[in-house]
Amino acid sequence: MVSFKNDYSEGAHPRILDALFRSNFEQTEGYGGDPYSIKAAGQLKQWIGRNDIDIHFLTGGTQTNLIALSAFLRPHEAIIAPNTGHILVHETGAIEATGHKIISVEVSDGKLNSTHIETVLAMHTDEHMVKPKLVFISNPTEIGSIYTKEDLEQISRVCTMKNLFLYVDGARLGSALSSLENDVEITDLARLADAFYIGGTKNGALIGEALVICRDALKEDFRFHMKQKGALLAKGRLLGIQFLELFTDNLYFDLAKHANAMAALLKNAIADSGYSFLTHSPTNQIFPILPNWLITTLQEKYSFYIWSKIDDDHSVIRLVTSWATKEESIEAFIKDLKTVAEQRTDQ
Repeated sequence: MVSFKNDYSEGAHPRILDALFRSNFEQTEGYGGDPYSIKAAGQLKQWIGRNDIDIHFLTGGTQTNLIALSAFLRPHEAIIAPNTGHILVHETGAIEATGHKIISVEVSDGKLNSTHIETVLAMHTDEHMVKPKLVFISNPTEIGSIYTKEDLEQISRVCTMKNLFLYVDGARLGSALSSLENDVEITDLARLADAFYIGGTKNGALIGEALVICRDALKEDFRFHMKQKGALLAKGRLLGIQFLELFTDNLYFDLAKHANAMAALLKNAIADSGYSFLTHSPTNQIFPILPNWLITTLQEKYSFYIWSKIDDDHSVIRLVTSWATKEESIEAFIKDLKTVAEQRTDQ
């Protein structure tokens, strides 16, 4: 059974495993005070082009979102997010459990824009309602679309004018920045966002996300928030070593480019077979609309999520490729899809 369910089914890139193995018997400081974590943070600052940012290593995306958003907001402040946002759909109410309301905005392509934000602000006018304070977006979005530089600049301008924080969930940031349609640099994120994170779990690391805090007002006491919520890892070097390896050279982006390339092979072959897609995605997640009979047959050899129902006869599936996806697996899926469709036509 070949899995296209997600981009974290495999363990970690061999270079990361080798680096962890080589350092296994070293004795280092805990809680991120080790030389690996310190060096990794320094390297990320070079990649991002700023020394005045704070970098914290955490274990997972939900944990990062939970701690960051709850730390950044006062009790009465709320978050503006697209209705497809991960914090709304796939984090079991983690943010709401900290007492912060998420204001959901209906979007068509997974992306918030400045008009969405201004509309929400116009509806929240006094102390009888929560106060919108933070804009949450992810790049890429939950449905694989990406933000352009102009998109981000418009959102950032509104946030600056309205005194809102802009936070970017980067669980699959490598895929967005490595997309052939992308015009955003990692340096742009540090210029336009108040905080964002660089996802490692879904791009070759065993575990790990690197939270980048750019706005001075959000930096104070952040390690206290991490400790209080169980995120200050005693063996913090396990995270530092992984990000050091990913960003020693271009490995992080090379892995993301591979995932995108594998998804593009799938996408082109599915389109050539005459099938359409729920949304345009230039990243490592694609959402083809297939007949239910074809989906059932493909599920005998491949695992993937059925995303949504289109009608009685068709559904959207999600296919996700990863840094470790083999081209032979892509070729096998394409061959099976075409073979099954041809056999159905002949009947």
